[in-house]
Amino acid sequence: MTGDCHAGICGSPGLGCPGPPDKRHGMNLQVIASPCGEVLWVSGALPGSVHDKKAEWIWGVLDELEKQGLVTLADKGYQGSKWAKVPYKGRKKPEPQKEANRAHAKLRGPGERANALLKTWDILDKLRCCPSRAGKLAKAIHVLQIHGA
Repeated sequence: MTGDCHAGICGSPGLGCPGPPDKRHGMNLQVIASPCGEVLWVSGALPGSVHDKKAEWIWGVLDELEKQGLVTLADKGYQGSKWAKVPYKGRKKPEPQKEANRAHAKLRGPGERANALLKTWDILDKLRCCPSRAGKLAKAIHVLQIHGA
C-alpha cells in the first residue's frame, strides 16, 4: 500500500523559510504501509503544492514496488499511474464499480491508519522550519514508532 501524508508547518523566515511566521506551509510525504497498517517507509518532504503523482514519480516508489511484484493500492491522487490500483472516479458509477471502491477502501484502511499515526505527532504541525527539513523529522518519527512498538 502506498499513500500520502499531508501536514502543515508554520513558517519561520529566520530559519531560511520565506514568508511571514504566521503562514503555514504544507508538505507532501509519501508513505508505504504494510497491509496491517505498519509504516514501512517514509519519503523525504516535498512542498505541499507537489501533486501525489509527481511525488510518486520523484521518489520512484511505485516503480520499485512493481519490480518486487507487489500490488499497490493508492488513492485517487495516483489516477493514471501505471502500477497503482486506484478507485473508480465519478459520481454516477454503476453498482459493480461502487462495490469495487468499497472493497478498495477496506483494503486501504490500514494504510490510512499508518498515515494517521504519523500525523498524531504534534511536532509535524508545530514545526518552525522549512518543509525540506521536515522529511528528516518524519523519518526519525518512523524510527521511533518502530522501536516503540
